[in-house]
Amino acid sequence: MNETTVTTVKAAIAAAVATMTALWGWFGWLVIAWVLLMLADWLIGSAAAAKEGRWSSAKMREGAWHKGGMILVVCIALVADWLIGSVLGHIPAVSLPFDYSVLLAPLVIVWYIIGELGSLAEHAVTFGAPVPSWLRNILEIGKNAVDAAGESIAGESGKDDPKDSEKNGNESV
Repeated sequence: MNETTVTTVKAAIAAAVATMTALWGWFGWLVIAWVLLMLADWLIGSAAAAKEGRWSSAKMREGAWHKGGMILVVCIALVADWLIGSVLGHIPAVSLPFDYSVLLAPLVIVWYIIGELGSLAEHAVTFGAPVPSWLRNILEIGKNAVDAAGESIAGESGKDDPKDSEKNGNESV
């Protein structure tokens, strides 16, 4: 790879980060952190599987589909935030007791970020690194807090569909 190509890639990344920050502020950084953690989890998870002799292209594809599904869920939350904001902004009879800009997408992304951090901690164990139990506990508490916030907004008392937890591979944060 020549120097011009490297510079072009760096400039494109910097422009994308600057644009997200300008458009979304703190939320842009949240998205950037989530995307970087997804990429790290996919790559490090692949390395961990290779270390244990479990690497396969089929599992890599499955991981890519999994990450694609996560992106779809975040897009759904973004559209739901936009829809709720539009309804609140244009239909006077509908109101909330607080100002609404975004709510669902940040919760979903934070939930995914905590799951990715837990997954990375599991990969660290695969590589032989000890992970403090208090770190795992804090991640679990954080994930439970996000779940509780989402459930209180939705008025739910139940948990996620167990099939969803099995599929996302983040059930043991």
